[in-house]
Amino acid sequence: MEKIKNLSEKLLPLVLTVFIVAVDQITKMVVAKTIAPFSIGKSFFGDLLRIVHVSNTGVAFSVGDSLPDAMRRFLFAILPLVAIILVLAVYFRNDDFTKLQRWLVCGIVGGGLGNLIDRFFRAEGVVDFIDVKFFGLFGLERWPTFNVADSSVVVCVIILMISLLASINKTEREEKTANA
Repeated sequence: MEKIKNLSEKLLPLVLTVFIVAVDQITKMVVAKTIAPFSIGKSFFGDLLRIVHVSNTGVAFSVGDSLPDAMRRFLFAILPLVAIILVLAVYFRNDDFTKLQRWLVCGIVGGGLGNLIDRFFRAEGVVDFIDVKFFGLFGLERWPTFNVADSSVVVCVIILMISLLASINKTEREEKTANA
């Protein structure tokens, strides 16, 4: 009975993975069908936030988009797929993650899968569409364009790192207390 409960606690957060993939793919489809490539579809709050249609054959910040096609496919599709499979293997074998950490890992996997779908099924690459003004910080007038999958990965990784650090600190405090 305990194994079934444990398995259900691991399976439930996969709902977030499916949700992120669905929202990511639906938003990319809408953008691809309604906004011409490399154009602005809508601006909000002046030009603070824009919905645009760009494609990225590289990874974050278009790194690697000039690499040969075969190398890009291997580095940006095959290796991330292997990484996601490894993350899921660790996820299902590990019983030490908190509930929050499980949901965060599934958010990361959902974002990764959302972009992988583009890499495998869109010849033009990953569709990015959220464009935010960055006011010249770090020499950037605008932050590099991103999508729902990217957002999910970044937000979930940041919160997961904070959660893991908090867990480590808690364990260290408990060990100090027990040894005192």
